[in-house]
Amino acid sequence: MKILLVDDEKRIIEVLEAYLEREGYEIHCADNGIDALKKAKTINPDLIILDLMLPDISGEEVCRLVRKESDVPILMLTAKSAEDDRINGIVMGADDYLTKPFSPREVVVRVQAILRRVKKTEKVERIEFNNKQLAIDLSKKEVTVKGQDVILTPIEYKLLTNMALNPGRVYSRMDLLEKIQDEGMYYEGYERSVDTHIKNLRKKIELDSRQPTFILTVFGMGYKFGGLLDVSNTAV
Repeated sequence: MKILLVDDEKRIIEVLEAYLEREGYEIHCADNGIDALKKAKTINPDLIILDLMLPDISGEEVCRLVRKESDVPILMLTAKSAEDDRINGIVMGADDYLTKPFSPREVVVRVQAILRRVKKTEKVERIEFNNKQLAIDLSKKEVTVKGQDVILTPIEYKLLTNMALNPGRVYSRMDLLEKIQDEGMYYEGYERSVDTHIKNLRKKIELDSRQPTFILTVFGMGYKFGGLLDVSNTAV
């Protein structure tokens, strides 16, 4: 798999390139934003590791321009550690965020985790739950409940698919906020707005939204998906 590594610090490039090549990745490097954008188009990387502090255009701008044309996973690197900076990075379209100084081994682990998630999502085309009560066609982005089409907003669909692909995992409101960041949601107090979307989603997919079986509340923590996967009916 090809990784585009973008950083203007030569030492960081050298160290990360060595660690990632050791894991079998094909590494392409850029030390400025313009070169990064050119290589993102020509080599079609499977993942981009992107430093925010670049000498010509910012990493945020590189991320924004890449996102206009591609859903390639992006791992951002930055010296900024404030929560607002992390949120801004995620809102711009990053899949993960790592602050400097960092361990090269942690970068490798983050890269592997991101690529596993992407591979898992791409492999599955259709998932069904609770004896076909709920079905999600990931290739067509269609959802049915008891065989009837259900129209979801882009945010509702993204919330549902992220949780359904990881049943049982507990998501905090901030986790879910990060999952839907590229649908134009950026706020100041923000996390509670996720509750409104969850409420609307439940009305559309639950037989009884007051006693949900799919989108479950984990008190004091957030939400999880509680549907039972119909293994025999799931297309991969």
